[in-house]
Parts: sequence; structure tokens; C-alpha cells
Amino acid sequence: MTGPQMLSWEEEGRHTSAVWRSEAGVLPPKRVEVVDDTVTADDAYHLACGGTALLYRGDYQNARQLLQAMARRIDRPPHRPRKKPAAASAAPATPADAFHKHRMAQAQRARTLGMLLLPLDAGYVIPLRRAPDVAEACREAYGPATDEASVVSLREVLGLIGAHEWRKKGVMIPALDSTIHPWYGVFSPVRGEYLDLIAQAPLPDTALAFDVGTGTGVIAAVLAKRGVQRVIGTDQDPRALACAHENIDRLGLRGKVEIVDADLFPEGRAPLVVCNPPWVPARANAPIEHAIYDPDSRMLKGFLNGLADHLSPGGEGWLVLSDFAEHLGLRRRDDLLAWIHAAGLKVLARHDTRPHHPKAGDATDPLHTARRAEVTSLWRLGAR
Repeated sequence: MTGPQMLSWEEEGRHTSAVWRSEAGVLPPKRVEVVDDTVTADDAYHLACGGTALLYRGDYQNARQLLQAMARRIDRPPHRPRKKPAAASAAPATPADAFHKHRMAQAQRARTLGMLLLPLDAGYVIPLRRAPDVAEACREAYGPATDEASVVSLREVLGLIGAHEWRKKGVMIPALDSTIHPWYGVFSPVRGEYLDLIAQAPLPDTALAFDVGTGTGVIAAVLAKRGVQRVIGTDQDPRALACAHENIDRLGLRGKVEIVDADLFPEGRAPLVVCNPPWVPARANAPIEHAIYDPDSRMLKGFLNGLADHLSPGGEGWLVLSDFAEHLGLRRRDDLLAWIHAAGLKVLARHDTRPHHPKAGDATDPLHTARRAEVTSLWRLGAR
């Protein structure tokens, strides 16, 4: 086994190193400059853009303000000349071009803002003035604390704090009349329209159901609350498995819901098999994005290709999928229908709903046209 990655830098004439932490899998920066409250936002921004990381030794709240100032410099519109030369005009970008440009900009933004670093002492203590207690949030993401000093990006620390607050507060799920508590790195069910579809579609049977890719366990819980006597939820991610176990226990559903470690399907057949795969067939920029991006639609195709072998006679497979990728030009409806047919399946019915998340109404969003047209569907599939 390989040891942890290390970050090295010069400070006060001494060569120093510490464990490098990055949940996004980012490699440690090669150049590090130690800064404090005297660094200007312009200097910090230019250093970060040039590939130099800034290890902050000042006040924590000032570091947060510096990060916000750097973000404003990234997000401000570029200067445009008053008159654009005719030769420079180009054909409008396709939705797919707009998506890839947006993803590249997101990745570059993350890289630049990720260059502002914080030290973490033993026990996950930030040794800066006015720093919050992040020990519990760090334990939830990194595991038990050690005596080793480490370094992490401030942006990641803020993500840990936000995830910790979501885990404590939970997400209200009307279909459960209760909350689901997502763990760091496990997809949070904040978009409730797909859960409404699952809560309302007619059940083919109430004896047994499989929830493929259970995540927080929310779909398994909704099915159990609807009266399905036994639900088996599967996942391969250790955090998701632990998160689902905790949520099922909190809801008092342990006797009805079983969570197992499995690649897509559990063993056997069921009269109902449900899957809500990642909706966008694109490469994730970080491991934490795997619940959103499904390269080459691998999980979607895997579910479809294995579904017929895991359905009881007369059973149904419920595929919960947005057509967002279709509006982006990343997947065609004809492709989806062809994959369904090639898997020996047929469409029994489809239930649609419109998203009601804030971005659907944000005209400034680069992908607003696709978001406005998006429809989320529950495809009821059967074996041919």
C-alpha cells in the first residue's frame, strides 16, 4: 500500500512538509507560498491562476473573505469591446458545446479557488485565529483523527462544514413525513420531484423490491413506507452503505429494508426493481460527482442490460431519469429507447414531472435553456 501524499514548502528558512488532503483527488501543488492577512486579493488571485498555492497563516475569517474576493474575480464578466469585428463572429454554440464550456469553466474555477490552503494540526484543529471547530466534520469525511499535521484547501473545508450541517439538519422528504440525513460524498435528495414520482406510481406488487444504487436509502425508505414488505437496497460506496444503514435505522425500517454491498443488483429476482442512476453522461471532475455524472451512461446501461434477469414474471423495472442530457445534446431519446429494446425490455408506461429547483428559473445560468425544458420521468419497464 502507498502512503499518504505529502505537500512540501519552505517556511522561515526551513523545509516543511505535511500530509496533503483532497477528497477531489487533486494532486498536491508543486509551488507553495506562505501568506497572511497582508496578502491582497489581486495578488492571491494571480498567484493561484499561475499555479502557486497559498498556505494561509492569518485569521480564518479573513481567509474566507479572501476566497470570496478571488471568486468574484473569477466570476466577473470578461471585458468585451464595444463593437465586435464581423470576422470574429461565430455560429451559436450547440447545447453540448455550452455544457462542455461550462464544465471546463467549473473545473478551472475549482482549481484556482482550491489553491488557498489551510493547515490542520493533530485532531483536525485549524491553528488560525477565529477558526471554527471542524473536528467532527473532518472525522465524517476523513475518518478518525491522527497525530499528523496536514494541509487542505479552504474550499474543501467549507464543503465539509456544509455537508456536516446537512447531515445534522437532514432533508425533509414529504413522502416519508420525515428527514433523510445525507453523509459527505453521498448524493443529497434535495430534488424532490423524482421522489414524488416514486411515491405516486402504482406498485406492481408489495412483496419485494430492489433499490439499485440506494445512496442515502431514501428510495428504499419511500417504498417501505408505501407498504412494500421487504426492500433490498444496494450500493458499492462505503459511505453510501453506512449512510443508508443510519437512515433506515433512524426511520425504524430495519425490519423492512436491508442494505447490501453489491454491484448494481442483489441476487435473485423481484417484482419491482428501481434505479435512479446519474442523469448526465459525462466524466466527473471529482469522485464526489459520481452521483451526478455517469461516463458513457455505464450505470444506466448496466441497469437496463441486467434488469430482465432480475425481474419476476410480470414484474416492473422503474427507471427514474431526467431528459436534461437530451436537451444538452449528450444523449438522444432514440438512443435510450434503443438500449431499452436491446435489453429485451419494453415500455409499459411513463410518468413525467417538471423540476422545481431554483436553477430551473435562473435565466443567468449558462444551461438555463436546457434546465427550463427538463422533464423528469419514471419509466415503467417490463420484459418482452
